[in-house]
Amino acid sequence: MSENDRRFQDAVLPHLDAAYNLARWLTGNDHDARDVVQDACLRAYRSIGQLRGASARPWLLAIVRNACFSWLRANRPTEVAGSLDDTERAGSTAREDTSPGPETLALENLDRKVLNDAIAALPAPYREVLILRELEELSYHDIANVTGAPVGTVMSRLSRGRRLLAQSFQVVLSHVESGGRR
Repeated sequence: MSENDRRFQDAVLPHLDAAYNLARWLTGNDHDARDVVQDACLRAYRSIGQLRGASARPWLLAIVRNACFSWLRANRPTEVAGSLDDTERAGSTAREDTSPGPETLALENLDRKVLNDAIAALPAPYREVLILRELEELSYHDIANVTGAPVGTVMSRLSRGRRLLAQSFQVVLSHVESGGRR
């Protein structure tokens, strides 16, 4: 195994789940995300010699992000142009049945779907910083490195993205509270 192969294996492969997660949120589906991650891995392998510093994760996620936007520009140019505008449950150890009932499961699935739909509806700059911060738990500095934006812009996009997400939930809640009537 060559030095580059070993470096790629040690530095990149542990972060494939994070790479796929980001690509999935940016492209909007599993198939396209897999294609983008494959392309990003090829790019990462070719430039593994440029990797500096201790953490390969932000470096790889920056490559994934760039691959996503390249793919989106080639396959869905209107989305890119429009987007840049503005474990198990802890429970009792008793033998009683503590599993959630069908109503609870239905509400949890609905909540998850509403959240996923709300995140997916965010413009890409807000969606990507939310995913990188909240799901991938990157620091502001690392997000700035991934996106190529200043830290202040990252913080601003994160704040705006959270606000847009909250507004989206308020619309859904008001719709549910009104019994689905418009």
